[in-house]
Amino acid sequence: MAAAEEAAAVEEPAERPEARLERAVRAAEQALIEYEIAVETFRVEVDNFSRLHHQKLGPMYTRLDELDARIAEAVAARTGDPEDIRKADEARARVMPMPGVEELFHGWMDGDGLFPEAAAMLTDQPVRPPQRVRPSDEARKLYRELARKAHPDLAQEEAERARREEFITRVNAAYARGDEALLRELAEEWAAGPALKEQGPTPSEELYARLEWLAQRKEMLTLVAKDLEESAIGAMLRLAPDDPDRLLDEIAEQLLAQVAAREAELAALLG
Repeated sequence: MAAAEEAAAVEEPAERPEARLERAVRAAEQALIEYEIAVETFRVEVDNFSRLHHQKLGPMYTRLDELDARIAEAVAARTGDPEDIRKADEARARVMPMPGVEELFHGWMDGDGLFPEAAAMLTDQPVRPPQRVRPSDEARKLYRELARKAHPDLAQEEAERARREEFITRVNAAYARGDEALLRELAEEWAAGPALKEQGPTPSEELYARLEWLAQRKEMLTLVAKDLEESAIGAMLRLAPDDPDRLLDEIAEQLLAQVAAREAELAALLG
């Protein structure tokens, strides 16, 4: 019995030295793709929540700034104190801050020119409010499938990587708009595309280099995720990830109470 086991062990082919490294690289690639999908999904959610937050609560914040400025001006007019005058000037400056370049152009135009909303503003036409975007479950499913299949990191040649990067750019844009129909079209386009070459054995040196690049990419994505989570909107979204509308309603109630309190304070100052 022992002799038979020894003979079977001798007959089994020895594992190639780089086989374990290959498995580690494949696992790291898949883990990175899943992480990128999670980060991109959260980025879209933060962006969408930011638009909703600005649309719904922006006027209330503006009203609070205006009331703070008027209160400070009323106090300065009553006391004549230079410090109160300085505070009043600062409060008034906050009501209509000087916009930076990014603030002037963000959300107004892309490579194709002005957005319809921006053109409407410049021609005194009615402005359509920002469209609410929340990708459906099916859109999320399609996006994940496409990201896994067409991810540029799965390319073995530079031309194939370029093709995948261009395709994934269109996939990300469709997902950011929650365009389920376009995601379906992109899925059909990818399925009809050229067949991929089978991946052959990779030399150990290339595998080690690949692992190092994957680690660097993961570190970069970790910083992106950290910035999103620590941003004001990201922190708010994490308070109610399943029901952000309720969170907006609660903040709106708090802002309305602050507005009422400021109005009462201003009325008392103006007597």
